[in-house]
Amino acid sequence: MFEHNAWANVKLLDFCSRLSDEQLGATAVGTFGTIRGTLMHMIGAEQGYVERVNGRTPPKPLSRDRLPTFEMLSDAAAWTSSQMLELALSAHADTLVEEVSPEEKVEYNLTDLLVQAVGHSTEHRSQIATTITQLGLEPPDLSGWAWMEETGAFRITYLKGRD
Repeated sequence: MFEHNAWANVKLLDFCSRLSDEQLGATAVGTFGTIRGTLMHMIGAEQGYVERVNGRTPPKPLSRDRLPTFEMLSDAAAWTSSQMLELALSAHADTLVEEVSPEEKVEYNLTDLLVQAVGHSTEHRSQIATTITQLGLEPPDLSGWAWMEETGAFRITYLKGRD
């Protein structure tokens, strides 16, 4: 699941890196915002999920003060993908995440946060695909089927008797 999430992020970032500034500024009714803004939000959120759990940030964290380049988004996406996979492989049903501030203490299961992380990214990739479609373009196929085909995990063996 996390490998697919990483693959889908890379495919979408690669596709969007070829869009014009005007296209990156496009939005559609019912979506989060512009393509550019949604990409920044999605990758930034993944960065935030990792930081919530272990306090780590990428070597070059995304900044809210500066518009990231696609290279910066791709670097952050690669880092967060590897970190989230590491978290997923280490998670147990009872692994708790605790966030403490002077005002409150929040606790939740790491597995639930990981569900949130993948669901959040999937939702925003879908919104970006909707906006791309509204621009009259064909968005990349980010389905599990496409991922399995591209990675060689989907194989067909024809049995005898078939022409």
